[in-house]
Amino acid sequence: MKKTTERATRRLTARRRVGAGIGGLVLAATSLTGVVGTGTGGAAVVGHGHGGSVPARCTPSLAAGTQEVPVRYDGATYQVRVHVPAAAASRGHRAPASPTGLVLDLHGSGADGAAQAGISGFDALSDAKGFVVAEPTAAIALNGGFAWNVPGVPTTAGQLPPAGARDDVAFLSAVASQLGGKACVDRDRVYATGYSGGARMASALACERADQFAAVGTVAGLRAGRPSPIDTSVPDVADCRPSRPVPVIEFHGDADYTNPYQGSTDLRWGYTVPVAVQTWARLDGCRVGPSSTVVSEHVTRFAYSRCDGGADVELYRVSGGGHTWPGTSADQSENGIVTHEISASALLWEFFAAHPRR
Repeated sequence: MKKTTERATRRLTARRRVGAGIGGLVLAATSLTGVVGTGTGGAAVVGHGHGGSVPARCTPSLAAGTQEVPVRYDGATYQVRVHVPAAAASRGHRAPASPTGLVLDLHGSGADGAAQAGISGFDALSDAKGFVVAEPTAAIALNGGFAWNVPGVPTTAGQLPPAGARDDVAFLSAVASQLGGKACVDRDRVYATGYSGGARMASALACERADQFAAVGTVAGLRAGRPSPIDTSVPDVADCRPSRPVPVIEFHGDADYTNPYQGSTDLRWGYTVPVAVQTWARLDGCRVGPSSTVVSEHVTRFAYSRCDGGADVELYRVSGGGHTWPGTSADQSENGIVTHEISASALLWEFFAAHPRR
């Protein structure tokens, strides 16, 4: 059996444990056709909406650079890897101010936060663009690393998370809230991304925490709720009901054998990538699309537009691409072709920056 990239990432870092279908809609399964924090001291917040939501007075409490930051959740403390650019660390501002964004970057199954940092390379982009990036670690032990508790679906080990497993939707919400306060983050510029199992986890945040995460971007793992237990070729319509339209962007290789572009019968994965994208386009009320653009020799972009609240939906399909992160400098060769025709990380931030919460 082909090794997954999630296992391959274990070579990037030593493992560290942390503390204690859509109703009435027929979806094409193989093609894209038709639209289907507060600051230190609890400072008051001024402004909201497209103009931003930042503390009236806030002094960042995190130093510049990479560090482990404690996050309290459900009576336990978890160390979260965080990278803070110098511009954000030195900012003591009075609103309105140049906004600081926060990106949660979620690792794949069998990996951890440090491994994901090596894949996405967000630290350098954080320094260049001025946003804070956090790579928390999941809590379910798997293959020498960890797996997320994605609601309602098995892990890659084929088993549902054990009883009492950490609620990772609630945990990641706490991570975003606590780090946002410490870094004086604009509450309208909090985003989630992830790779493989982390992408499925980020998708769950889009479904369940749309009030907190402005936009979500995924690599090799976009979902729109769990697959229907009755028919895995479509999503369970009751499993993804976001409270607001969520801008979504996905990158996926059509030769991905771990999370197949054309779907599988696995309750962990199920319906195709085009169905996931179409479902988000419908959830977001998109009225135009998909329009297709040839980006490079092996990359095509499919875009839905005129969506409610400006919640655009995009897919970058990599022809021949494997279960890999486009543009990464990490060795993911065991999982197929890695395209360097685009940089998923750069395009993710570009998409996020254009889509604050509205």
